[in-house]
Amino acid sequence: MAFAANAATIEADVLVVGAGPAGATCALNLAPLWRVLMVDRRRAPDMRIGESLAPAARRLLADMGLWDAFLAQGHRPNFGGRSVWGGPDPVERDNLRDLDGPGWHLDRTRFDDWLRSVAVGRGAAVLIPARPGAIVRDGATWRLDLDMDGRPVPVTARVMVDAGGRGSTVAHGLGGQRIVGDRLVCGWLHGQDKPGRQAGMTHIEAEPEGWWYTAPLPGNRRVVAFHTDSDLPAAEVAANGPASLLRRASERGFLSAILACSGFAPDGAGGFCAAHSAERTPAAGDGWLAVGDSALSFDPLSAQGLFNALYTGLAGAEAADRALSGHADALRAYAASLSPIRDAYRTHLEAWYGLERRWAERPFWERRLRPTLPPPP
Repeated sequence: MAFAANAATIEADVLVVGAGPAGATCALNLAPLWRVLMVDRRRAPDMRIGESLAPAARRLLADMGLWDAFLAQGHRPNFGGRSVWGGPDPVERDNLRDLDGPGWHLDRTRFDDWLRSVAVGRGAAVLIPARPGAIVRDGATWRLDLDMDGRPVPVTARVMVDAGGRGSTVAHGLGGQRIVGDRLVCGWLHGQDKPGRQAGMTHIEAEPEGWWYTAPLPGNRRVVAFHTDSDLPAAEVAANGPASLLRRASERGFLSAILACSGFAPDGAGGFCAAHSAERTPAAGDGWLAVGDSALSFDPLSAQGLFNALYTGLAGAEAADRALSGHADALRAYAASLSPIRDAYRTHLEAWYGLERRWAERPFWERRLRPTLPPPP
């Protein structure tokens, strides 16, 4: 769709702030119908944790006309998982009975870049790198300046989509309250497996101060991640880089055996990030809505973060389309639709953490065995 612009201002129907999976999904669904501008502070998707895609994502990708293109990218099928959780012995489950087939272990950078390119191919305009300044509501229009390498670019939009993730700064100018449920953080590293030594299985393993995760990735690569709370001594292990993580991983019996069997060799790539549960309430208001982690942030144990990004991106696009078409209750209905998702997530997460009681007196587990998690300090 062509943009109307005067000498000073870009005029869009929808401004999507954030070009990650949620923002790009929202943009690619709206772009054939409206003037969509997507902005992001990063020139290209960062290497990041969060590469598990649930089997049910097949339905969303098919609905958006993306399934065949997704398959052509060569991501690795996830045929099931192995867990050492609630006891000392591993338990396996598979996806053979799932009508949606296997899940997926993604090359996350490639996946994010692909969604951006689809949005552009369907007509969305993109400004990168760009940082939004103060956001002002002027009647039925949003006004703000984008910082483009120190050059202000004025923009107006009828609907604002906050897709900025857990740390979004856009939220302060729109509305809603962000409620953080815990202190979970994640330290992770990537590396290479020996060719032919990978199995398409996820592995999680509990320990006294948190839990571990490892999975194979495309290109004979692997991710290893440790999750704990930010105020616990073990957080230093998560934050101090690959060598620190690898030393602690070697202390876990089944995890260390998997890494040895696959021939895992870390290559220095890794990071440290927030991984807490959180919600935005409400997740939409007058002329705005939040999608992805800006609306609902999931504990990685749920393996639902990317699915949530795709789902809320699509649902948010449908709500924005209805709002722009004159349906006054569309954004409010979108916000209400997230409540049962949040409630189901909380129930399932509490049940899963409740299975592990070997270290019930340790701070990490004691907090998760309470009926309600305390807010962070």
